[in-house]
Amino acid sequence: MGGGRSRFFFWREEAGVEMAPRPAAGRLSVLLRRCAAAGAVQPGAQAHARAVVGGWLPDATVESDLVLLYCRCCERERARAVFDGMRSPSMHAYNVLLAASPPLAAMELFGRLLAAGLLPDRYAVPAALRACAELPDALLGAALHGFSVRLGLLANVFVAGALLDMYAKAGLLDDAVRVFDQMPERDAVVWNCMVTGFARAGRAVEAFEIFSRAQVEAMNMSRDPRAVPSVLNICAKEGELLKGREIHGRMVRFLAFDSDTAVGNALIDMYAKCGRVNVSQEVFSGMQEKNVVSWSTMINCYGIHGKGEHALRVYKEMLSQGVKPNQITFTSVLSSCTHSGLVTEGRKIFETMIKVHGVQPTAEHYACMVDLFGRAGAIEEAIELIRKMPMEPCASVWGALLSACAMHNNLDVGEIAAYRLFELEESNASNYVTLCGIYDTIGLSDDVAGLRSRMRELGMVKTPGCSWVDVKGRAIAFYQGSIPRNVRRRMIWVLNRLLDDMANSDFEDEHADLY
Repeated sequence: MGGGRSRFFFWREEAGVEMAPRPAAGRLSVLLRRCAAAGAVQPGAQAHARAVVGGWLPDATVESDLVLLYCRCCERERARAVFDGMRSPSMHAYNVLLAASPPLAAMELFGRLLAAGLLPDRYAVPAALRACAELPDALLGAALHGFSVRLGLLANVFVAGALLDMYAKAGLLDDAVRVFDQMPERDAVVWNCMVTGFARAGRAVEAFEIFSRAQVEAMNMSRDPRAVPSVLNICAKEGELLKGREIHGRMVRFLAFDSDTAVGNALIDMYAKCGRVNVSQEVFSGMQEKNVVSWSTMINCYGIHGKGEHALRVYKEMLSQGVKPNQITFTSVLSSCTHSGLVTEGRKIFETMIKVHGVQPTAEHYACMVDLFGRAGAIEEAIELIRKMPMEPCASVWGALLSACAMHNNLDVGEIAAYRLFELEESNASNYVTLCGIYDTIGLSDDVAGLRSRMRELGMVKTPGCSWVDVKGRAIAFYQGSIPRNVRRRMIWVLNRLLDDMANSDFEDEHADLY
């Protein structure tokens, strides 16, 4: 008897609720909800055992609260076991388990709900739509859209927001816009979802437009940082330095960006990709909190600008600060060594991945090392590394080797790498063009003609590289040979005038003391 009393007082102390020694079902339900709110799975499980022994089950309310308890405590299997034992699960029990279930289990549970003759409510439909977004299953999501219309649930901001998010993640942005335009009210989550959806799809103009609208129309959006990294990523990709600086200024005024790590990381990346690595360093130094992504991004910024020594300095400082590097960090460091020709340093860092840091190299790390050895002319060492790979070499590994062979005119190894790539990437014309370049350099014109004939048979067309510049909000692309001769003459004339003006300005600055 004493043992029973001690267990009872333990429940009471943990849950903070007064109970009689043999609680009624109502008080037991209160105890379970208190345990769920506190995340106290152990006393809740003891209450569950007492309910079984005391004969208070089955009881719909108590069983629903048990499902809630186990879901809140991340015990999904125990929650599902209780749910499956219920004679007639309530809508509340369905909603709780739906919200906590992984996508496939959630969709199975939603089907069971419909089969039971229950009508989904404003909690069940968003949970099912989130499952569709994660799978992704746009067809089923569209069916849920029609279902929501028939049930009159689209006026609810959570239902409409979940539907919009599903369409955005599926890349069906026109459908997302239609849902967005029909929403009677929009919260910050909805605006962020739209911005992120357009940014993810690479539709920069629409992403900027929605982001600007959100700053004006949405309450508190100017202080909400969730969509900012997505917009900054677009700025980085499109080279939109002015827009990126504008967003940076807005964050400084309203957010104090140095306290938001995700925004700081996006700013570092944006400035570096727009050619302002010095500003990236300033942002990095000013951040109050830095995570492993911050350090890896800064290392990568120096690497893409060919400043390998700076990248290694940041890497060593990261280790001295006690930050544990991950796979992305090592990709950034090894790429930095590759772009700067730091073969010895790259080899040492690669060796420490497993021995010192316990990070297993991936195919991407091996590709970096093959590229590092290949650029330095160590083709044999690159081949030996490929032979020792614990996994099957992927296209990036063979691509790095082929590029190295093209750089050093190594036909024998280049052909092996190229034909492996022809198998792995059947529709990639760049591999054929690279091998053609090796043949052409060596003077094997017959092989060049044969490979080009093969490309024509396969219907391959190499997309020419281009440069572009933004002129009054419009992107102007320049392809080799696409500029008319008269326009080229005018461009050269303007360029020569600019060079003359710059030369005269330098002369005047150097001899200013003579005047």
